[in-house]
Amino acid sequence: MLFPFLIIACLTLASAAVAMMLRNLIHSALLLVLSWAGIAAFYLWAGAEFIAFAQILVYVGAISMVVLFAVLLTRPSRDVDLPLPAPTVLRIASGLMAAAMVASVLLTAVLATRITGGRSHAPNLTVKDLGALLAGPHAASLLVVGVILTVALLGAIIIAAPAPAERPEDQP
Repeated sequence: MLFPFLIIACLTLASAAVAMMLRNLIHSALLLVLSWAGIAAFYLWAGAEFIAFAQILVYVGAISMVVLFAVLLTRPSRDVDLPLPAPTVLRIASGLMAAAMVASVLLTAVLATRITGGRSHAPNLTVKDLGALLAGPHAASLLVVGVILTVALLGAIIIAAPAPAERPEDQP
């Protein structure tokens, strides 16, 4: 039972680590899709089928497409290849310090968690109950999240759109 978890964890972490190290943004975005699929596989392994489906639908489907469109729409032409500066000691130290802080928070949370010996304290919700909650008391928050995602997508399209060419008849 532990072996599938280790395979999923290794593939997810490896794809995320390689995505961080690559310089090609498209390859990094595709590797992030693989790591998000690994997280969905973890949810599926843990028995949370609905959350795994939502992970595939939202992150692997929607968010990855938005990231790929943003990268493709904002890429400079291949004729102009600007040299990237080499990482400085300050940037490397800042990155390592941020990673250490995140790792310490995660490690503290893991060590503070009491293992219950296989008994789950998760609420017993069905997909129907979850749908009723999202359509009932949490409908406003669901709509707000939808509006925020729509505004973010429209903003990315506006930022990525080329400036309109000036027509001679528009000039005074």
